[in-house]
Amino acid sequence: MKQIFIISLLSFCLLFNGCGENLNNTPTKQVEMFFMNYQTLNQDVIEDLNDVLTTDNSMTETQKDKYKDIMKNHYKNLVYDVKDESVNGDTAIVTVEIEVYDYSKIIANVNKYLEEHPDEFADDDNNYSQEKFMDYRLEELEKVKDKVKYTLDLNLTKVGDKWQMDQISSIDEDKILGIYEY
Repeated sequence: MKQIFIISLLSFCLLFNGCGENLNNTPTKQVEMFFMNYQTLNQDVIEDLNDVLTTDNSMTETQKDKYKDIMKNHYKNLVYDVKDESVNGDTAIVTVEIEVYDYSKIIANVNKYLEEHPDEFADDDNNYSQEKFMDYRLEELEKVKDKVKYTLDLNLTKVGDKWQMDQISSIDEDKILGIYEY
């Protein structure tokens, strides 16, 4: 599931950086647009999520729909606050505080529960059922109410006259997606 989060985020970054000219082209505005596109469920964000789910073989179609709803809720409820912008020539760092659902605790608890209760995820032939486990995992992710705050330093580079976000680190990706293990 972490791969789905990461691929979705990376693909959107690439798509976002290729977009047309922004009249308010500052590092801060680019970061704000990045997060606002998630909050507003921008068509590109949803298409990217759909593309990622199309290639995922670990979930049934019903599970994919449930996962998509979980992610849409996560995106809509992501909160950000730009704290600082530092520009040095054609590079910039924008410091932003984000608040996201804390999925990391649930994922750890779900995995521990699987280890302690493997029989609950057995099929009729007493073999491990990925489908049963994924149903359980998605049900638990839907229940998440706790949030966590992180501070990110996002790097941007000016290419021509346009500020573009650099590739986000895997740690920052995990934080944005609420799966960072702290």
